[in-house]
Amino acid sequence: MRLYALLAVVIMLVSGCSFAGDDPPDIIPAAAQPEAQTVHYDEELGKYVPAVDLYTVGVINPDMSFKEGESLESNVHTRWAEERLGIRIRYLWTLLGSSEIYANKLRLELAKGNMPDIVTTRDREVIQELIDSGQFREAGSLFQRYASPVWKAAMDEEPAVWNSLERDGQQYAIPILDYEYNSDPVLWIRADWLKKLKLPVPETLDELETVMDAFANGDPDGNGLKDTFGLSVSFRNGASTWMGDASWIFGAFGTVPEQWNTQADGTLQYGSVMPAAGQALALMKSWVDKGYISRDNAWQDEEGAAALFTSGKAGIIAGPFWMRGWPLNKLADLNPEAVIQAVPIPSGPDGRVQRRGLLPVNGAILINKKMEHPEIFFTYQNYLFDYYATSSGEFANGLAKGYDWTEQDGGPVTDPALLPQGGIRVESYTLTFDGARIPSRVIQEIPQDIAPVLLSQLDASLQDQFTGPPTRTMRTSWELLQKLEQKTFEQIIFGDLRVSEFPAFVTKWSQYGGEQVTREVGEWYLDQR
Repeated sequence: MRLYALLAVVIMLVSGCSFAGDDPPDIIPAAAQPEAQTVHYDEELGKYVPAVDLYTVGVINPDMSFKEGESLESNVHTRWAEERLGIRIRYLWTLLGSSEIYANKLRLELAKGNMPDIVTTRDREVIQELIDSGQFREAGSLFQRYASPVWKAAMDEEPAVWNSLERDGQQYAIPILDYEYNSDPVLWIRADWLKKLKLPVPETLDELETVMDAFANGDPDGNGLKDTFGLSVSFRNGASTWMGDASWIFGAFGTVPEQWNTQADGTLQYGSVMPAAGQALALMKSWVDKGYISRDNAWQDEEGAAALFTSGKAGIIAGPFWMRGWPLNKLADLNPEAVIQAVPIPSGPDGRVQRRGLLPVNGAILINKKMEHPEIFFTYQNYLFDYYATSSGEFANGLAKGYDWTEQDGGPVTDPALLPQGGIRVESYTLTFDGARIPSRVIQEIPQDIAPVLLSQLDASLQDQFTGPPTRTMRTSWELLQKLEQKTFEQIIFGDLRVSEFPAFVTKWSQYGGEQVTREVGEWYLDQR
């Protein structure tokens, strides 16, 4: 257990992170949970009789909203699970806060051995720590035994999603599937600003600079002040991230940072240490110096970068196709006249376009060794895959009538104007955050006006080619290498470090373990071929 993580948890909890209830609930160790439940699944009723308990933990994040009187522990979905499946979802604890706070709380409770039946998280590092703790069951054989054909078929669409969860040929967690291209960025731009300033949609970096200059200096919001920026990026968590992404800027020069990319000679190299990364850093530094990017972006996380855009202070941001639904919808509340348009990523000096692309996985499910009846969880998740993921049966229109869908004129509608609180995302209450997703069904989910933009640049999406568990040297040195990279990039782009120092960073990165990691990654890659 790392000391800094423990200290971070204590500081966060003391400084404002709160439990979902009025008072922090007692933590119930997994060993103290009922182990002698009467477990009987009634095939005719399609539920457990009597109802059984399934223990988990959770975080309440900004994407969640609740009807009055409901909470993560008690809501329309938990009631459904008990009534339909005979499964009572119990929370040992819940936290109000960010994914970072949740990750650190998991680390703290892991050190105590206070793990529930099921743990789900999106944090890659925490997933590896949970697996390495030895407190969780081998899950691959459980999946093969209990998962439904629909869920298995969905998993078979991209078998590599299992790779990082393996130890000695066995799988110690179950991937949480996501849609294909769900994290690939497109460029979101203020089309009303373009129209006002008589500018075309930028197709190259040179044209983008022209637009950013106008957005920063041409008073696009008409308030007579020089208080707007061309582009908002999130750099607190690195250059390649899920909202406020900057990977496409590096991609314009031929590399995607923070991942392992295939080279012309067939080897894997880390994108952040390639010469092309130095070119991208130089360009971004010039954009900051010219006022196109706010210096505050250096410490802003993904939601902070998005807030700069939704507050009307930035005209461009890169992120996934679903951003228009959240959080970009907040701009309309502030300025109903604002027009947001999704456009393709602009090309670099030689016409190159590259962007981050991820495997269709967004987290993992871990099953406690002390869980006597893991089939309970599979009963729950199988139902969501069989019906919600396929939009059939009782979930043909959504998870809960009056929350994420309703009826009008005899038919189902999902118009936010007709739903309480503009529509309540019930899938965020599920144990796997998004209900259940079949990767290839993304086509049904992308809005029709955005789909051509995203799908027109599929060749530009580059996935991390290292999908295995951490290598030996990664376990001892990767955290240091990541911090070195983050600090160096921040100082070059937003601080006083000269771009000419980039080669020195690459040398340090290699000496501090990067060279050995590269060899180990290469060996893993050869074994996969």
